[in-house]
Amino acid sequence: MAVTQTLDTRLQLVFDNGINESNGNMVTKTKSLTNVKTDATPDQLLAIAEALAPLQTLPLYMVKRNDTDLITAE
Repeated sequence: MAVTQTLDTRLQLVFDNGINESNGNMVTKTKSLTNVKTDATPDQLLAIAEALAPLQTLPLYMVKRNDTDLITAE
């Protein structure tokens, strides 16, 4: 049976950077925050993102959590 261990968590804030005039697709800009506690809850991460969003020049579009896991055999 395989076992996972979370090694690293990254919080990514994705901002709306307008529309690409040539193809009409949305353009986004991403800022990543590292050294996030691996046991942080989704509510805690969203609270951080909402606190940081007003300090940015672009509007917040979405919040992502990226975990890096180590998978080993038990």
